[in-house]
Amino acid sequence: MEEIIIRKMRPDDLEQVHDLEVVCHPTPWSVTSFRFELENRDAILKVAVSEGRVIGYVCVRTILDVTHLLNIAVLPGARREGVGGMLLRNVLDELKRLKPGICLTLEVREANAAARRLYEKFGFRATGRRKRYYQEPEDDAILMERRGDPPGRPYG
Repeated sequence: MEEIIIRKMRPDDLEQVHDLEVVCHPTPWSVTSFRFELENRDAILKVAVSEGRVIGYVCVRTILDVTHLLNIAVLPGARREGVGGMLLRNVLDELKRLKPGICLTLEVREANAAARRLYEKFGFRATGRRKRYYQEPEDDAILMERRGDPPGRPYG
């Protein structure tokens, strides 16, 4: 794979981001949802770009003192190349600068062991479960959070 660049998402990325979303998620966000987040001053949206093509993205939004990882995806052909980790590291660096000590939360499918391992590598810990949170296919959500920089392992 060629060089991967992580940068802020722009309006002209929305078509590629949505195409990626449709490939990666059984209940994809609409372009309107991504546009709403792009216009939200409390949201951070990043894309991973390789050879001029969006191969991944991440979206987080802060509400008061909690930031929630709303969505993350990596093109299937680019998985296990470190793209998801690059996106998370970039967002965590920005959050550390903007809001030191912030709590970052997320939900992840119980069946998605690879994603759970990635989050654990970045210092997230399981805090709960939401029964039948996901549809198509039905699955429980594991609630995870990361507060500040966990002792002894800032991330990744």
